[in-house]
Amino acid sequence: MCPSSPTSSNNALSTAVIEAIAKEMDVDPTKLPEQLYDVIDPDSLDSLFTSGNPTDGTVTFAYCGYTVTITADSDVTLEE
Repeated sequence: MCPSSPTSSNNALSTAVIEAIAKEMDVDPTKLPEQLYDVIDPDSLDSLFTSGNPTDGTVTFAYCGYTVTITADSDVTLEE
């Protein structure tokens, strides 16, 4: 597993996922082989753990050959 650092309040979860995958693949985020919106709705992902929503839980999905897990703490973990 490859954990990334928690996202800041200014950094959307969708952006954190793209950056984590790009870093792991050692490519520019614009050069990823798959678009995030083809896998999951980025707007829904960004609002998933915002105030008013549950403060615990996880979401897991496949993206660019990795299993991406995001926690309510905004931790992004990649697993091949």
